[in-house]
Amino acid sequence: MKKRVAVLYGGRSGEHEVSIRSAQSVMAALDPGKYEAVPVFIGKDGRWSPGPILPEPGANPGIDVVFPVLHGTFGEDGTVQGLLELAALPYVGAGVFASSAAMDKEQFKRICLSVGLPAVEWVTVYRGALDASEAVRRFGFPLFVKPANLGSSVGVSKAHNEAELKVALEDAARYDSKIVVERAIVGHEIECAVLGNDLPEAATPCEILPSREFYDYDDKYTLDAARVELPARLQPETIAEIRRIAVASFRAVDCSGMGRVDFLVEAATGKVYVNEINTIPGFTSISMYPKMWAHAGVPFAQLVERLIELALERHAVRQSLRYER
Repeated sequence: MKKRVAVLYGGRSGEHEVSIRSAQSVMAALDPGKYEAVPVFIGKDGRWSPGPILPEPGANPGIDVVFPVLHGTFGEDGTVQGLLELAALPYVGAGVFASSAAMDKEQFKRICLSVGLPAVEWVTVYRGALDASEAVRRFGFPLFVKPANLGSSVGVSKAHNEAELKVALEDAARYDSKIVVERAIVGHEIECAVLGNDLPEAATPCEILPSREFYDYDDKYTLDAARVELPARLQPETIAEIRRIAVASFRAVDCSGMGRVDFLVEAATGKVYVNEINTIPGFTSISMYPKMWAHAGVPFAQLVERLIELALERHAVRQSLRYER
């Protein structure tokens, strides 16, 4: 019998439109001989169509496995994953803790540092007191300003002076109450795809060559002007280090299924910094996560099938656990 795959997409975050495009690509890639796509759309108002997944085991008989393609807040941050755990449904990707820990840029940095992985230096500020003077004192300009819990570079700015910093902080505060202000790293922007559960593997990383000052939302999704080098033009030992850190950071937050780990390689020192991990990376026709695996010999449709298999595998393990004496 065909497995019914509920593709969960849309959502309330600033990445709503990206999610729609990702879901269209995933549904088109499902083998119709093996799978039946069940589109489940969440509007910007949070309403579900055709209806919500119910948080009760056995209450969703039309679904065999869920493929969340909800980028950002209310989808990639552990909220939906908690619902799916309550519903006892298999689902693609990271669990509750990994999703929430990876989504919060500050907490992800802290976890990386705790296991000896290099994270870019930062200062955290809050919407109630938009004072980044400590970051200016410690790092100087330029600075990157980011909402702590968002993706696709939504609300991210590069500030070159005090006036730009003020605007950047106010913009980031539109999206989150917690804001990360980072030292700007001049060098290579690198992405590395990770796939697996207990034995994750990293693909060959790629380098993003932005058409703008940095790889912002427009460069990612609308301009079609950024260039990509796959594989990245780095020394073999640097490539190996990036792949090692990608798997190590994936494990550090107890991730599963998939993750795209983003890096910065400082030009002046050659030092590799882990920047963030995306537990539901983009799956659009131009997204780098599927492109990196295609380069590794895993085409899009096969990648989607493998992720479903990993979801079912993880669910079977969790169902075998006891929750009482």
